[in-house]
Amino acid sequence: MPSLDGIFTRKAIEYPGVIQMMQWKKEWIQAIAMGIGLPALLVTAVIWKGNGEKPQQPENNALPTQTTTVSTQTITVPVITGDQTVQMELEEYLLGVLLAEVPADFATEAIKAQAVAARTFTLRSCLQTGNHTPNAVCTDSSCCQGYLSPLRYIQQGGTSAQIDKFRSALSETADQVVCYEGELIVAAYFSCSGGSTEDALAVWGQDYPYLQSVESPGEEHAAYYTDQKEFTVQAFEEALGITLSGVPGSWFGVITYTQGGGVKTADICGVTFTGTDLRKKLSLRSTAFTLAASETGITVYTRGQGHRVGMSQYGADAMARSGSDYRQILLHYYPGTGVQSYRMK
Repeated sequence: MPSLDGIFTRKAIEYPGVIQMMQWKKEWIQAIAMGIGLPALLVTAVIWKGNGEKPQQPENNALPTQTTTVSTQTITVPVITGDQTVQMELEEYLLGVLLAEVPADFATEAIKAQAVAARTFTLRSCLQTGNHTPNAVCTDSSCCQGYLSPLRYIQQGGTSAQIDKFRSALSETADQVVCYEGELIVAAYFSCSGGSTEDALAVWGQDYPYLQSVESPGEEHAAYYTDQKEFTVQAFEEALGITLSGVPGSWFGVITYTQGGGVKTADICGVTFTGTDLRKKLSLRSTAFTLAASETGITVYTRGQGHRVGMSQYGADAMARSGSDYRQILLHYYPGTGVQSYRMK
């Protein structure tokens, strides 16, 4: 997730050199030959302006009459890919996000929910806050959002029909974002919760009224709904920087849990670790885990994959398959919010 601090610099991004331009030109030509559209790369400098107005919160979460003075499809965003920064049209960038982040067999309404969440995440990161200066997004899913060009998607086994499915999801939700009290939300999302999402406060130490723990049933079809990881005693000790003494049954003391079912703190041989620390040190799929010890080693059983804050992608798919539309999905995972059009001048 990007930092929640920072100020948009309002300065132009210069294209990073002739060599990079030729590389992107080559990929663009390849894409044309295959009949696939790629994001337009703007070599000239671009300056963005916002009108400073807050979008009006719609009543009863209904979409207002289209009031966008400049479509979000005309907005360009700086995207850091590798060692270069390029300008991409927002909707073409978002297509790459969907191609990287969402399985093609997801239900249409789940993909539409992802489209709105990704658009919200991108606009907030680029126009308000972000991990990068100037306020750009990168193509690293562990930092910002994943990205896969249509050409690479085809090369990796995707089809034109699947790309069209993602394009339609973007088109059918054009200009729509998620707001709380008129402001773009921190539209966090992740793969699978394991049955319940987590409070932002429990994971990041910062509270948001719309990033609270909610139930997320029906995720059993996710690849990592449950998983396990084995450690030798030595590997476990080295990862945590401790020494396991006594019998295995005495290694683990009091373990506390968050409202979302993740490990809050765990006492291991007299040392207290937070669940987020253990996830990082042990490279676990989530903070929702249990520990089991024996003379030969330690087994960690996890539920879900990701930070578990915000929208569960597999949970969204389960909701869509049960008849929920994308607005209902978004309002479930971001309680108290509304879906509305983004206004620019």
